[in-house]
Amino acid sequence: MNSIGPLPGEDEDWWTARLQFLTWDRRPQDVDSAEHRARQAELALRAGASFAPSAYVAADAAIFTTHLVLGEQSWIGGHALVRGDVEFGAHCTVNPYAMISGKVRCGDGVRIASHASLVGFNHGYDDPEVPIYLQKHESLGITIEDDVWVGANAVIVDGVTIGRGAVIAAGAVVSKDVPDMAIVGGVPAKVLRFRGRGRKDEARKQLEALGDRAAKQWRDVLAENFDGTEYVSRENDNQARKSNRHLCDAIEIATSFGQLPPGLDVPGTLARLQAVQDRVTGLFPDPFQPPKPGMAQRDDGLALYNVLSTGYAIEVLGGRPLHRVEAVEIPATELRLWLEGLSWRERAWGAGAAVDAIGTALYFNARYFATGTSRETLFGWLAMKQDRGTGLWGSQTAAEGLLQPVNGFYRLTRGTYAQFGVAVPRPEAAIDSVLLNYRNYGGFSDRTYTACNLLDTIHPLLLCLQQTDHRRAEAEQIARSVIARAGERWIDGKGFAFADGQVPGLQGTEMWLSVVHLSAKLLGIEDAFAFVPKGVHRTEAVGLGL
Repeated sequence: MNSIGPLPGEDEDWWTARLQFLTWDRRPQDVDSAEHRARQAELALRAGASFAPSAYVAADAAIFTTHLVLGEQSWIGGHALVRGDVEFGAHCTVNPYAMISGKVRCGDGVRIASHASLVGFNHGYDDPEVPIYLQKHESLGITIEDDVWVGANAVIVDGVTIGRGAVIAAGAVVSKDVPDMAIVGGVPAKVLRFRGRGRKDEARKQLEALGDRAAKQWRDVLAENFDGTEYVSRENDNQARKSNRHLCDAIEIATSFGQLPPGLDVPGTLARLQAVQDRVTGLFPDPFQPPKPGMAQRDDGLALYNVLSTGYAIEVLGGRPLHRVEAVEIPATELRLWLEGLSWRERAWGAGAAVDAIGTALYFNARYFATGTSRETLFGWLAMKQDRGTGLWGSQTAAEGLLQPVNGFYRLTRGTYAQFGVAVPRPEAAIDSVLLNYRNYGGFSDRTYTACNLLDTIHPLLLCLQQTDHRRAEAEQIARSVIARAGERWIDGKGFAFADGQVPGLQGTEMWLSVVHLSAKLLGIEDAFAFVPKGVHRTEAVGLGL
């Protein structure tokens, strides 16, 4: 309420007429006047209306509803037309000459400008033999979420949802859903940009600062984890042990900065890494941590992970695996039984990790050798097993909720859909699940603020947002938060720890730098960051036409 009442020389009749067009100037006494309360009572009887105590309806508003709700501090201006089944939350405004028809649901803080039209119903017109006026009406309804501004002369048609914080430009015709925080315009309306993108400049500066530090210090990080003969580094459990992975992490860190690890003997290292591959299965059991006695290699997590870690390290050094991965070139029935026997119910992350390795093995086979129909079997099985509600694979658990299937989604899609450039089914549902999981874990703060959990958030969002703008603004806010917090966690000369409270190491450094790159790519400012993943966390799809 911007005024306290009539100025000197202004009478009440003039003030009342003014409120038809400047409804925001209403006073408490205008809302509580006998004339206004009588108008509300009449609308309650005639138009199925209910009003919050502070809601206001101008005298000349045309209300022809079967159901109307008007929330706190909301108002409808004079000469606005509201008809049908309409609800407004708090602090909503309908300006003079706006038109709202059919089924319309508005959240809080929705601003509807003059001459805007919200048409929450449609005429049938499919049968050309029947006049349109005789065909059945349908009403899918319009949903407008909180904090939306609908500009003058804009038109929103039936069936559309306007996301939170969106702005509809004057004159736009909106015929499809609008993402959160999007600014749309044109006929038909298209996304012009997103609110808050000006914050890219701040994120760019943070990226440049971290990238400059890391580019100057990555050699020190490698030296910190080299014992003179081997790379020995802290793993995700904060324990330091020998593993083939540490050499591969060192290679990925260096090559992602466009260099090689200092003193690396490339031919000798290639020969060493190629020798890890088992001639029979084609898998890569770790020479320092081999499978337990009697365990099949395909059941050993390291033998599977090293398909990625060692295989990509061989590639970035200019080599190729020596043998086809026979473990994945198996009959369709056997592959299906392998997939169905994974830990989807108890540990979906582990199941997704196995699919990641299977997909990557098929990539190597297709690129360097020959492959059968296992890719078709794999993608067909995945298409049938995806949860239609969550967009994920695997089950929630009582202890961790969506954490396992969300983390498994990253591993699974990384080696399949992302690697081969295939569209992810139901990307909107997957985004909803990833964002819900992120919120449930407080943005992975405190002890759960780990490179792995953030990678399992950022990569799925980046992948799915290549197909849709669904909730993009929320994803971008997460990306900005990751970038802002990363600089605080870099320890000069030592790099990143895998998780807060741990000792920095190669795994934490490579994963955190990759998370930051992926966050920058989600924001479209990856050019500001000096690190571009070349191995496990590279983002370029290879396609199916190999």
